[in-house]
Amino acid sequence: MNTISGGRLHRTLAVVLTSGAVLTTGALATAPAQAAAPERAVSAAAVRAPAAPSIAAKGGFVMNNATGRSLYTKAADTKRSTGSTTKIMTAKVVLSQPKLNLDAKVTIQMAYSDYIVSKNASSARLIVGDQVTVRQLLYGLMLPSGCDAAYALADKFGSGKTRAARVKSFIGKMNSTAKSLGLKNTHFDSFDGIGNGKNYSTPRDLTKLASNAMKNSTFRTIVKTKKYTAKTRTKKGGTRTMAPWTNTNTLLGSYSGAIGVKTGSGPEAKYCLVFAATRKGKTVIGTVLASSSATQRATDAKKLMDYGFKK
Repeated sequence: MNTISGGRLHRTLAVVLTSGAVLTTGALATAPAQAAAPERAVSAAAVRAPAAPSIAAKGGFVMNNATGRSLYTKAADTKRSTGSTTKIMTAKVVLSQPKLNLDAKVTIQMAYSDYIVSKNASSARLIVGDQVTVRQLLYGLMLPSGCDAAYALADKFGSGKTRAARVKSFIGKMNSTAKSLGLKNTHFDSFDGIGNGKNYSTPRDLTKLASNAMKNSTFRTIVKTKKYTAKTRTKKGGTRTMAPWTNTNTLLGSYSGAIGVKTGSGPEAKYCLVFAATRKGKTVIGTVLASSSATQRATDAKKLMDYGFKK
């Protein structure tokens, strides 16, 4: 039988115990370092946030359409000329009419054609004497941004014995609707955005207006349509197939999830765009005003939507 002397036994136990202590101490010393690495990674990810984009437009605003939470602002409450984004309100007023018949026919008047010529305005190329439905006029209003369609709708849905009175009444409805929606920095003095010095809004107000208008299914269908062909009734009772109307909103088909809404431009307004897109159940909606070109307003909008989806 092998034996270990008392002295050797004590020395052996001491070595074993000391080694155990060293191993234990080493394990304890390295554990915190191993645990700290993932903690630092999580912390870095938590503080990392997308940088707000730089846009050429003088004003911009984006919000979460479901919650109304602001996602981006740039001079969001500064009043500016809105160009044809005004037509969002034109459509809103028409679609808010009680017992609206979208298939009711409107006869195109020479006054609408003369107006287009005198203002050198964007047109749906409506033909004098043709009977066009309210639904078709709304497409002509929102896709090619027809000021002739806007005039026809204002004349149809305003009140009064004269055309001038009806147009004035319709613009009054636009302003009363703005007030009811709480758009404190918005005023209209035209039915199409060709203003007379008092046609203005802000990125925030226009976004809120568009968000409200998008609650209407007909409006949603129209503003996401890329092309539309109207078949109208001629003065002689025949049928005319209009040249297809193409939506001026180039985001449709070029930006994933784009669902609207409306372009605008003008000498004072520069280039404007009210936009919206839906991805994975989230809808962001916003506005850019006074951008530098038609291409740039789309670029600005894409930047803001990308940013909005990340927040």
